[in-house]
Amino acid sequence: MNTGLPRISVIVTVVGALMTGCAGVSARQTAATAGSGGYGPNPTLPKPQPTVIPTINIAEAKGWAGGTKPTPAKGLKVNAFAANLDHPRWLHVLPNGDVLVAESNAPAKKGQGFSLRKLFMDQAMKRAGAATKSANRITLLRDTNGDGVADVRTVFAEGLNSPFGMTLSKGKLYVANTDALVAFPYSTGRTRVTARPEKIVNLPAGDLNHHWTKDVIASPDGRKLYVTVGSNSNVGENGIEAERNRAAVLEVDPASRRARVFASGLRNPNGLSWNPDNGELWVAVNERDEIGDDLVPDYMTSVRDGGFYGWPYSYFGQNVDPRVKPQRPDLVAKAIKPDYALGSHTASLGLTFAEGASLGSAYRNGAFVGQHGSWNRSVRSGYKVIFVPFRNGKPSGPPKDVLTGFIGRDDKAMGRPVGVAFDKTGALLVADDVGNVIWRVSRANRK
Repeated sequence: MNTGLPRISVIVTVVGALMTGCAGVSARQTAATAGSGGYGPNPTLPKPQPTVIPTINIAEAKGWAGGTKPTPAKGLKVNAFAANLDHPRWLHVLPNGDVLVAESNAPAKKGQGFSLRKLFMDQAMKRAGAATKSANRITLLRDTNGDGVADVRTVFAEGLNSPFGMTLSKGKLYVANTDALVAFPYSTGRTRVTARPEKIVNLPAGDLNHHWTKDVIASPDGRKLYVTVGSNSNVGENGIEAERNRAAVLEVDPASRRARVFASGLRNPNGLSWNPDNGELWVAVNERDEIGDDLVPDYMTSVRDGGFYGWPYSYFGQNVDPRVKPQRPDLVAKAIKPDYALGSHTASLGLTFAEGASLGSAYRNGAFVGQHGSWNRSVRSGYKVIFVPFRNGKPSGPPKDVLTGFIGRDDKAMGRPVGVAFDKTGALLVADDVGNVIWRVSRANRK
């Protein structure tokens, strides 16, 4: 009986060779070209260049060694707030200063069968250090002496299902598992929850669950919760029925335990944050792949009730993606152009506004973005934390690098930034899921 194993082994060999070849792209090339024209309210959008086999150039995961650490911008310094974590992805700072960290990864996927694209993606994720088993827990970190290093570490909640987003509202800590929004009772200072999680609503998941991460944030008055749900495909290739309540921000009423689509057409929304200037809800979004190095820019944008942002039919407003069948010109005509492009394939995940920041006047008004780093680009982009200045509630200039140096001279990834949040002192915390570290960025000279 022919099992097909020789064919698969040949393909794996080819994949390895291609990825090894791609990995030879130098950091100098990356610095010179990454993100050129792909940032701002009006990014350069070249002609699409669809590929049969996706471009794969992902930095091989290495981790930090010998006291090395990322490089902060001038006037800032960085230290490890906590190390030796297990794939830390997301952060939430409690009112008393305790820091919650979701140690998490994708759930096991079933029933997907074999495809060349899946094989390439699985190999890429292994190379990137993203194929580890999920710890499925939330860890609490506490700095009791104010030296910027956590000296208390406890398991706050465990036995979860690929947890990601967290938010505290009206005495409950809400956690966005990959398949449900759940809640735990919380009182100030507690270091562990013992009650079983209370399910608020189910979230789209299932055997495919292409984008598994879900973030959550509470409205300022606590009456509503907002949850991000990524698409179940790149551009709808698994059928539009697989996208029900996906590629969207959902609004959840915790009292009635009902959810509705608040904003849609957002391929893979992640970080949610309230704009302190005008109260708008903003989100960071990962856009589609496989139509060229410089398409499509990831972005951050304000989201409005009932707004449609294009996916899968169009990108960055009303630019039609010809790969999607059937076309929907009626929806494209309604597509809202995002507020600010964040570079193509940067995997911009974390988003937080600078309210309460103590990093100096240069970072007083704007948003910080954790860029996890590219895989579908011949030269690297992302792999850093940036700051986008704002004025009157809108982005007002080019981005500034805040934390870089995640790619070593050997072109391997020592770390990859994900979630960003401000601690109680106004220092910026950055979750690094490859380095297994929470970095703390603070002002170098306080005068």
